[in-house]
Amino acid sequence: MTTTKKAGVLGATGSVGQKFILLLAEHPDFELYKLGASSRSAGRSYAKAVKWRQTATIPQSATELVVVECKASEFVDCDVVFSGLDSDVAGDIEKEFKESGLVVISNAKNYRRAPDVPLVVPLINSSHLDVVARRVKQEKKQGFIICNSNCSTAGLVVPLGALIAKFGDISDVTVTTLQAISGAGFSPGVLGFDILDNVIPYISGEEEKLEWETKKILGSIAEDDSFALRSNMTVSAQCNRVAVSDGHLECVSIKFATPNKPSVEEVKQALRDYVCESQKLGCPSAPKQCIYVLEEDDRPQPRLDRNRDNGYAISVGRVREDPVFDFKFIVLSHNTVIGAAGSGILIAETLFKKGLL
Repeated sequence: MTTTKKAGVLGATGSVGQKFILLLAEHPDFELYKLGASSRSAGRSYAKAVKWRQTATIPQSATELVVVECKASEFVDCDVVFSGLDSDVAGDIEKEFKESGLVVISNAKNYRRAPDVPLVVPLINSSHLDVVARRVKQEKKQGFIICNSNCSTAGLVVPLGALIAKFGDISDVTVTTLQAISGAGFSPGVLGFDILDNVIPYISGEEEKLEWETKKILGSIAEDDSFALRSNMTVSAQCNRVAVSDGHLECVSIKFATPNKPSVEEVKQALRDYVCESQKLGCPSAPKQCIYVLEEDDRPQPRLDRNRDNGYAISVGRVREDPVFDFKFIVLSHNTVIGAAGSGILIAETLFKKGLL
């Protein structure tokens, strides 16, 4: 009989923390056990500490939990800790948790560039989690940090990885994003006014994250179990904020390294046929299909397609030849599910299925 694991959430009152709590409610593998936030919220019930901004109501399993400070000593009984902390404070806190022997799955950017920290989008590179298993076995240490990617990176790497697996290296990628306002977190007032009847053609640090993280996620594991970037691929990104609540849309063009190019139909079929490890393992949150290829001329659209398979699936449409590169297409991903908290949950499910929790 499977025993549920105790889960903690750091940054529980913030936007990503709230999403973690929603996804953990009534989860078959994880019990919501501890909620951490700032000292201002500590000592209060979660229902009184949080300004809840999700469309679903606060799960009953969270309402009466007493919020504690984000200290490792408060979470020693947890089997896994999900971090929705802001990057301004995540670094030191997550390091303390790791050094205290706790498993931390982080949505923050602080350790994504660390060569020994897995950066995982579970639909495409869950094999990078095998490094954790080897380290635990060799070093006899249970504490580790795993990062999920930036929200815009998550949507891009899944179709890229599927095509690389089928047809070989991609040498060049250009991507222009149309990113939902929920990706900015809770920003009432100025941002809400700025985005009305507008598009903001700049998101601080976003283009650099897309260009770099893609290479790590689609990279390889070196002999010393560090993570090597995919150096033979160039990624160029332009990022825009648009007046959409949820769902990042991305316009992508790619060029294959090989002179033997597939056809448009072969590209579509490779995307449809792609199966990820979380599906094979039977993870509860794994999508029925990783990539949905939509044939309508005007799809995918955020409002119509972002919730496919509860937000864990990627939608791809308008697959066609590109006159400059080889192919171009549109990608849609749910930025607060597979692009944030949902990736963290699916990573934990994968670790659980692999016997690493």
